[in-house]
Amino acid sequence: MHRVMLVEDDARLAELVSEYLSSYEFAVDLVTRGDVALERFKELSPDVVILDLMLPGLDGMVVCRQIREHSDVPILILTAREDSYDEVSGLEQGADDFVNKPVQPRVLLARLRALMRRAQAKSGVDSRILQFGALRIVTSDRSVIWRGQPCILSNTEYKLLLVLAEAAGRVLSRDALLKKMRGIEFDGLDRSIDNCISKLRRKFDDADSEKIKTVWGEGYLFSPSAWN
Repeated sequence: MHRVMLVEDDARLAELVSEYLSSYEFAVDLVTRGDVALERFKELSPDVVILDLMLPGLDGMVVCRQIREHSDVPILILTAREDSYDEVSGLEQGADDFVNKPVQPRVLLARLRALMRRAQAKSGVDSRILQFGALRIVTSDRSVIWRGQPCILSNTEYKLLLVLAEAAGRVLSRDALLKKMRGIEFDGLDRSIDNCISKLRRKFDDADSEKIKTVWGEGYLFSPSAWN
């Protein structure tokens, strides 16, 4: 059985979804408010999250971002909003799939199964150690050591640092970074990569942008020789 955390304030819809999924390989825990979702997520440790956007207490977009900062758990946004901006924004916040209401139960089931297959395919233990001067990345426990001290990174910051470090010495475009991190293409407007690069530079004393270089018109380059 896979454990689902369903964050939904529509009682009737929540009941229908819970009953349908419970007849297959999913056990459903219902959360009805956005402002308690992160706390409940930590308690439940679900295998997948189904998240509404219009929630009492806290908007679903914020909930999505909060969960993504703590975990790589698959997140499926299920919403009545039909604006394409919401879909793009949800994916940028870290969601793995976006489904509009109303949705056929069998379609929702198929989407969840697809998310679980992808998650399981990625669940093999990664036990590499990447060392660049005073920077040490241990993938088995996702720890980052900088100049002998633990460096606390958000989930997004860690993933971006790892993608850059894995390609040390090569320029990666924003499009390549977004595809590796989120499976989406760069639309020419998304500034999330740039914002995250700025945060990493601050945390690693890179005010002169020598450790993570900006290659104008091309993207970003992790310089393997600049981390001493």
